[in-house]
Amino acid sequence: MIDCKELTKQYGRLRAVDKLSFSVRPGEVLGFLGPNGAGKTTTMRIVAGFLPATSGTATVCGFDVETASREAKRRIGYLPEGAPSYPEMTPLTFLEFVADVRGLAGDERRRRLDEVIGLLHLETVLDQRIDTLSKGYRRRVGLAQAILHDPEVLILDEPTDGLDPNQKHEVRQLIGGMARNKIIVISTHMLEEVDAVCNRAIIIAHGRILADDTPRGLEARSRFHNAVTIKLGDPELMPAAREAIESLPEVASTELDENTGRVTAFPEAGKLPLAPIGELADSRQWNLAELHLESGRLDEVFRTITGGASA
Repeated sequence: MIDCKELTKQYGRLRAVDKLSFSVRPGEVLGFLGPNGAGKTTTMRIVAGFLPATSGTATVCGFDVETASREAKRRIGYLPEGAPSYPEMTPLTFLEFVADVRGLAGDERRRRLDEVIGLLHLETVLDQRIDTLSKGYRRRVGLAQAILHDPEVLILDEPTDGLDPNQKHEVRQLIGGMARNKIIVISTHMLEEVDAVCNRAIIIAHGRILADDTPRGLEARSRFHNAVTIKLGDPELMPAAREAIESLPEVASTELDENTGRVTAFPEAGKLPLAPIGELADSRQWNLAELHLESGRLDEVFRTITGGASA
C-alpha cells in the first residue's frame, strides 16, 4: 500500500505540505482534491519519489521513496502534471524508450506496447512527432508511459486534462478497469472526476487534510442531501406549487432557482420528502417537467470545507 506519515514540504517560509498522513490500499481509487496551491501536486511528487520531503516519510509497497527509491519507483506508474515528454520523439519511439528504461524485453515488451497503444488509441499518431500532437493526444501518450510496465501503483496528476468528453469517458473506463488490482491516486480539480472514478476522496487546503471520505459520504454532508428538486411544465403554477410543498411536514424550506425555474425542497431533519411531494403532485395533477431526489452536491461540500476557495 501507500503509507504517508507526517509528510511536510517547506519552501522557505511557505509550508506547501503540512504534516500530511494517509494510507491507500489496493482496490482504492483515491481522489486528491483541493484548491489551486493546496499542495496536491507537491504531495504527488513526494510520493512518486520526484521531490524530497522536508520531513516525514512515504512508503510504496513497503519501500521508502527516499531510502529505497529504486524499488519504490519500479512499482509506480506516474503521470505528472502536463505529461512532459521528449517533443522531438514520436509516440512509438518514446514508448520504446520507456520500455527500455523499465527493463521490458521479448514477448512481454511487445505485448505491453501493443496493449497500451490499443487502450489509448494511439495507432494513428504513432509516427508523428509529439510536439505536433494535440493536448489530448499528448496526455494519452503520457498515460501510456505510466501504465506500460503494469505497475502496482498509479499516481495520476489531472489524467483527463485536455481530453474531449469521449476521451474522458474512455480514460475513466480504463482507470476503473485497472482499479481492481492496483492502488490509484488521482490528483484533480474536477469534481466530476471524483464522482466518476473514485471510491474515496481526500480534500486538502493549505497542505492539510480537511476531509477523508467516500464521494457518497461527502455528498451526505451537503445541505442538498435528500432534498427534492421539482419543475412544472407550466411555470406560472410554480409559486402555488412551492407554497403547497412548503406546507408539508417533511419539508423544512424551499429555494427557487430563478435561472431554471426549479424549486428545491430541503428536508426536515430525519425526514424524506420525495414520496410526500410525489403524492402531492399526483393529487394536484401537476404536469411535471422534472422531479428528482438530490444525493448531495460535491461542489457545495467542497466550497464549504475549503472556505470557498476555487478548485
